[in-house]
Amino acid sequence: MIPNNIEIVFQNSDFVLINKPAGLNFHSEEEISTGIESDIQTTDKSTKTTAAGLVVLVKELLQVSELYPVHRLDKMTSGLVVFALNKTTTQAFQRLFEAHQVQKLYLAISDKKPKKKQGWIIGDMVSARRGSWKLSKDKTNPAKTQFLSFSIEPGLRLYLVKPITGKTHQIRVALKSVGAPILGDSRYADANAAKQVDRGYLHAFAIQFELNGELYQFTKEPNTGESFLKPAVITLCQSWENPWQLF
Repeated sequence: MIPNNIEIVFQNSDFVLINKPAGLNFHSEEEISTGIESDIQTTDKSTKTTAAGLVVLVKELLQVSELYPVHRLDKMTSGLVVFALNKTTTQAFQRLFEAHQVQKLYLAISDKKPKKKQGWIIGDMVSARRGSWKLSKDKTNPAKTQFLSFSIEPGLRLYLVKPITGKTHQIRVALKSVGAPILGDSRYADANAAKQVDRGYLHAFAIQFELNGELYQFTKEPNTGESFLKPAVITLCQSWENPWQLF
């Protein structure tokens, strides 16, 4: 069954732009579910089922046999993600990403006071425990992130983030490194506190690229999350007619 909150933002013969819901895996994964074997036998029985990810669901939604991811979003992250519809376009996007010619902007919210309110976060990403990453002071192959922040209300700030590189968990690690882990991020913020939050507050807000001689620019405000839907956040997002010019 295709979730009705997967939105097609734009589509042509070369690519499709999707607004991904928060909490949905990009790729399908196995889930373990526990059920009662029968009315008489009350022994718990664990079974494995496959939870369809975004790629599979978009293929079903578009009714296409082939779909080519050109970048991805973490499970907790909502927002804009591009899929190519043919191999030629896939290769074109690969060249654009390698040349850092795809500009993406993200929104994030934190309830912690940052060490600085704007600027650059630069450092090597090194592996930490249990699949996490951390930022080091070395700059051999650094992750580069630029950000601005805005007060929403006392104790809550909205971050507009521009990743220059595309490392795994880059934005989540970058904001944690300045003392502002993302609200609801169970991996990089307090896990127990994250369980009390309605979602992870990271959203792919804007994307810009030139393909086949045409400039494409898209923005999409988050449509879920109590903190994302606060009037101050909505007002800020609507005031940015061209958010790329803020950097």
